[in-house]
Amino acid sequence: MAAHERRIPEFLRHAPAPGVRGFAVLAAIEAMARGIMLSVYPLAMYQALGDAERVSEVYFLIGCVALVVSMFVPSIASRLTRRWTFTLGGVMLGAGALTASQGGPLFTPLGLGLTNIGVVTFFICFNAYVLDFIERTELGRSETLRLFYSSLAWMIGPVLGVALWRLWEPAPFLIAAASAATLLAVFWYMRLGNGKLIAPGKPRPNPLRFLPRFLAQPRLIAGWLFAVIRSVGWWAYVVYMPIFAVEAGLGETMGGAFVSLANGFLLLTPFMLRWMRRRSVRQAVRTGFAGAALCFLAGALASPAPAMTLCLLAAGAFFLILLDVSGGLPFLMAVRPHERTEMASIYSSFRDVSGIVTPGAVRLVLAVAPLPGVFAATAGALLIGFLIAGRLHPRLGARRMPLREGANPPKVAAET
Repeated sequence: MAAHERRIPEFLRHAPAPGVRGFAVLAAIEAMARGIMLSVYPLAMYQALGDAERVSEVYFLIGCVALVVSMFVPSIASRLTRRWTFTLGGVMLGAGALTASQGGPLFTPLGLGLTNIGVVTFFICFNAYVLDFIERTELGRSETLRLFYSSLAWMIGPVLGVALWRLWEPAPFLIAAASAATLLAVFWYMRLGNGKLIAPGKPRPNPLRFLPRFLAQPRLIAGWLFAVIRSVGWWAYVVYMPIFAVEAGLGETMGGAFVSLANGFLLLTPFMLRWMRRRSVRQAVRTGFAGAALCFLAGALASPAPAMTLCLLAAGAFFLILLDVSGGLPFLMAVRPHERTEMASIYSSFRDVSGIVTPGAVRLVLAVAPLPGVFAATAGALLIGFLIAGRLHPRLGARRMPLREGANPPKVAAET
């Protein structure tokens, strides 16, 4: 028996603990699956449904369904175990792409709904794994490396997806399905298991029971609001900017090209991290919200010159990338170990809440204003994020200086 074990390679007998780079690779593959569809879905929905208002209504309904599903993911994980819940999310991601490849007013929204549910499930499990295996002091580096590794997929995917969609409509969806299959293969190769704190078969309480704990911690609330508002900004850019480009006569390819251009800013995330470390999380978050708000407002005012609007919105996307680097840290740094899965579920709901709030608000805006009014309303939401960020602790995320022997730890003011 011992001789037999010696023949088994060490990496098969004992899986190496996943690190920052491993999670970045996993996120990059998931970005391949979503990036190729990022600009295609709004255009396919617009083609299938006919106008921006109906697109907003369907996005609103899909957001409501995804939010309900997200609340049950921890319960599903407690019964299926986290690894199988993650696998289920990957299957839904691939199934959504294959369904949408059929096209039409039925299959396109259905495929989008399955895709959104798959993404929600993926991110709840992914964030829980990150909190299990990545040290608190490495979360900033983890977020930055995740975005950097994903940058190529987000940069090339949108414009490539639109180009392939114009040649043969099912093409980008089939590529997305293949990427989802690759994601699952790599996940099982990494052998992340069920996380450090999840016991298979042990039921966990409904995450709704953790809402009082969530609401009692102002930094968790602030971090969640940052994620919601940031996601609203991306909704306005990724969904309604391409529709604006089509309605303004700039063409479908132009919208996809500007989505790819904005995602190209992901290559700058290592420099953004260095800039943030020399300052603070609060300054980075406030700068991101202020810059994005000004650019989106300027883009709305410049709408008589559509090309100028696209350029200004792309500048706003640069600041949204800065928020991608810094905006989630207040939440992640405040989560307690024994609440990781439930708080990851609550945090991941930002995607679904923004998926409800944004289309609903857009439907109201379009009832009284043209499409550029959506960008002005988005600027208002980003300004609210800037004001909330002013309440963060000035030294949040700063590295602690080592104490001299015998020195007493300094007292730190309570963070809000």
